Order: sequence, then structure tokens, then C-alpha cells
Amino acid sequence: MKHTEQLHSLKQTIPEEYWNAIIKNDSTYDGTFFYAVQTTGIFCRPSCKSRPPKYDNVLIFPYAEQALAHQFRPCKRCKPTGARVPDQEWIYGVTDYIDKHYTEALTLDVLAAVSHGSPYHLHRVFKRITGQTPVQYIQAKRVTKAQELLKQTHLTVSEIGRQVGISNAAYFVSVFRKHIGYTPAHYREKQGSSL
Repeated sequence: MKHTEQLHSLKQTIPEEYWNAIIKNDSTYDGTFFYAVQTTGIFCRPSCKSRPPKYDNVLIFPYAEQALAHQFRPCKRCKPTGARVPDQEWIYGVTDYIDKHYTEALTLDVLAAVSHGSPYHLHRVFKRITGQTPVQYIQAKRVTKAQELLKQTHLTVSEIGRQVGISNAAYFVSVFRKHIGYTPAHYREKQGSSL
């Protein structure tokens, strides 16, 4: 069974008292259960002060080991396993999230919220681990995907910009030129494409 199918089979109705404990950050439930957020791949204690998840994205586990066995990462903020999450593992989770969500509006605040850290700390650690800022990483991901689309499709430059998460065409051209040295149209021409 594939991982997503396994998670789908785990989906259950969350007891109302557990849901209330999650949204109220109730520490009296710590140790009673752990909750995992499918969209972020992170699991927490009920008392975690991170942004409340959407009900439909939550899975409940009686033990932290079960969440780990289902490939959820421990939250850096509430440390549900009691251990500190290594910075490299934390940043891997952030880059993985970016790689899957680069077409969305991603800000430092959004990334900090989904990774359960502060924006300042995330920015500093991200740059130390990857050698670039989160914004630089996002732009590089978008430009790489735009290069593929310019080579393989008939989409206009504006359409490609929107597909990679940059809806402002002029800004997309500027970002692309900064990374590649050519405008998207000139890049497409240089690739020998008759698109």
C-alpha cells in the first residue's frame, strides 16, 4: 500500500475533546495523544502554540512513535519526542515543502508557520544550511521549472510565470533574467525552439 493510501486509511473522526485540546493548546492532554498535520508532514503535542491546523488535515496518534513510523517529522517548536530537531532535518522539511508548494504564495511567515518556527530563526538557519535565503531557494525552484516549461510547451511567458507562482509578468521576467541572464523569450529562442 502506498504511503498516501496508508494515511487515508488512518483518517478518523477526531474526538471533540481532542480537537478542542488542539485548538486551545491544552497542555493537560500532552502525553494523551499527538496530532499530525498531513499537509506539513509534522506532528505535535496538543499544547503546541503553532497555527491551528485545518480539521481535515489532522491525524491522531496515541504515541509519538506511531507518528514517526508514518513518516511525520517532530515539530521544532513543541518537540513532541522530547528531542531537539536537528537543523538540517528541519530545513530539509522546509525545502521539501517549497518543492511541493512553489506555485503558491510563499512568504517567510508562511514557511515559518508550516515548519513551526519563527521567521527570523528560519531565515538564519536556512541560509546557514543551504547557502541561500528561502526567497532565493523559491526563486531558483520557480526559474528551473520555468526553463522546463519554456523548452517543452507553447505557453506564453505570462502563463508560465503564473504556473510557477509568479503572477506579475514583469516581475517574472525580471527574476528569470536575474537567474539565467536572458529574458524568458530570449532563453526560449536560444534553446532552438520554434515555440
